[in-house]
Amino acid sequence: MTDTLRAGLWMIGAIVSFSSMAVAGREAATSLDTFEILFYRSVIGVVVVVAVAAAMGRLAEIRARRMGLHAARNLAHFGGQNLWLYAVATAPLAQVFALEFTTPIWALLLAPLILGERITRQGLVAALFGFAGVLIVARPGLTEITPGLAAAAGCAIGFGLTALFTRRLTRTESVTAILFWLTVMQTGFGLAFAAADGDLALPPAEALPWVAIIALAGLLAHLCLTMALSLAPAAVVMPVDFVRLPVIALVGMALYGEALDLLVFVGGAVIVAANWINLRPRKSPPVAAGPGIANL
Repeated sequence: MTDTLRAGLWMIGAIVSFSSMAVAGREAATSLDTFEILFYRSVIGVVVVVAVAAAMGRLAEIRARRMGLHAARNLAHFGGQNLWLYAVATAPLAQVFALEFTTPIWALLLAPLILGERITRQGLVAALFGFAGVLIVARPGLTEITPGLAAAAGCAIGFGLTALFTRRLTRTESVTAILFWLTVMQTGFGLAFAAADGDLALPPAEALPWVAIIALAGLLAHLCLTMALSLAPAAVVMPVDFVRLPVIALVGMALYGEALDLLVFVGGAVIVAANWINLRPRKSPPVAAGPGIANL
């Protein structure tokens, strides 16, 4: 079996994981708000990360260093995740996934502020293609821009910032440390926001499996994407990730009666083309490897 085929199999795992997260997020939202979902998800995440790190002998990698950068990354991720959970609960799933594909475009545009990298002509072309795809998906003026669609567009900005802060952290910190502080900090953020109104709801029995799926699928998606990118170039892996769009469209149609929208697929294809342009070889590396990496 070739490395490219192995990468494709890992990407199937990532596609299943992301689709499972979307369905679980919509189901959990019937009894919990987004802050509560993220709080309980993060509690499960802490347990899983510590258990896996202990089993692999990597607990020593967890150190309290660069905490300001960890906090900035995890605030951006927390905001993006809350918007994403709201979006999957209130907007058509295919539109949410299509708009989420703009994450690398936002990372490209924000890289000068976070990483000090300049935007090349190739990057500007990629950005223009990306936003053309957004206009096709959202169709402002022709269809109503609902809060769910606005949240889907906003979550991509949060995930783009997350990708950039992650890149800075990986220069000095291990993946184990990054995931540990992600889950710990987001547990604190989730608790603070969920309890702010004095009404922190315990998850009912029927919601517990959905929260567990959100937590475990997020970690599994990270593993699958990392393994795929270790076996094949991002320019090969990223187009495979686009399969998430038709898959989630079929899931939305089968489970929730959502209509298939050709323009969503057209817009999604334009956004993927923009990402491909961003990933083509150039003198400096692209700022983000793929749209789903930050969505954990």
